[in-house]
Amino acid sequence: MIACQRHAFALPPDAHYINCAYMSPLLKAAEEAGIAGMRRKRDPSGIKPAAFFEDCDRVRRLFARIVNVPNQQVALIPSASYGIATVVRNIHVAKGQNMVVLHEQFPSNVYSWRRLAKESGAALRTVVPPEAPNRTEALNARLLESIDEDTAAIAVGPVHWADGTELDLAALAKHAHAMGAALVVDGTQSVGALPMDAQALGVDALICAAYKWLLGPYSIGVMFLGPRFLDGIPLEETWTARQGSENFGALVRYNDRYQDGALRYDAGGRSNFVLVPMLIEGLKQVLAWGPANIQAYCKALMHEMLQEAQQLGYRVAKGSSAHLFGLHVPGHIARDRLQAELARRRVSVSVRGEAIRISPHVYNNAEDVAALGDALFAASRAPRPAVSLPA
Repeated sequence: MIACQRHAFALPPDAHYINCAYMSPLLKAAEEAGIAGMRRKRDPSGIKPAAFFEDCDRVRRLFARIVNVPNQQVALIPSASYGIATVVRNIHVAKGQNMVVLHEQFPSNVYSWRRLAKESGAALRTVVPPEAPNRTEALNARLLESIDEDTAAIAVGPVHWADGTELDLAALAKHAHAMGAALVVDGTQSVGALPMDAQALGVDALICAAYKWLLGPYSIGVMFLGPRFLDGIPLEETWTARQGSENFGALVRYNDRYQDGALRYDAGGRSNFVLVPMLIEGLKQVLAWGPANIQAYCKALMHEMLQEAQQLGYRVAKGSSAHLFGLHVPGHIARDRLQAELARRRVSVSVRGEAIRISPHVYNNAEDVAALGDALFAASRAPRPAVSLPA
């Protein structure tokens, strides 16, 4: 079990930020790297051609270690929607086929599929979670049932972004591949805090915006692509994606051959001298702490508070992740009163659908959890018993 790592961030001592699923606070090391990147451009003569490639390749290596994939199958992208659009462009779908998405999935992993369905005449199947005692088990079963021989792709996340319900990606990949379908995963709300072995799971595409659990800045992300996508067409025809682009003196000797692996899918301007070094620091820190350790820390930190919340009538879906879960507010507690009590104590969480989404990280401590618990009890007008919370 790792200790609290609040010292690695610059969070105000009286702010209780339990909202990493919204965006992570910035690591001090990432902030310093970003400032150094800005200062670097004061004298561009020091930025040599190798600088356009070396740090980007370092990002590939670090992310590849986190999700256990080959370095050259990682592309740098500006956003999750960019990655999803890239994948959608390279999936051939005919009228009569279908794509599968999850009910109330994050929009970045929905809109491109809706457009593809409209243009191709294929169906977009939206799987609604069933009302069941074990929502996780029932949801995974319903997702499997939705995939058939006419399914071209299933697009989900490892966890539901609103309440943390975990999906069985291994089972989904196995069944999808048996039906000839691709498994496309938006890992933005889990990769970095939940262990992920993309190769062992059989994921065909894994797309991650970096500003949440990868502890990076906004406007940059990473994407792993499996073999079925490595010969596809990128959204942009960038010069860095071409073989021989390292030789600046020969750039006008145009080359139609792409770099090996997934590098053809890198976004234009990917060699950002501010954002890329910041992302490197985030990925380094994720590797140093380890997603399994982050998950264990969150579970231990929130365990006692969750028991209290359930006693007040809040419901947590069985099978939710420890780093992201939803507290479904009972009918006798007014939501506006709860939000007021949270705000009064400077507790930052998110309202997503019918749940209050809680998303802790290793910078959270017992004081944060106590403030959250106090707000829950105050909203329910119930006295809170003395408790011993983890340090």
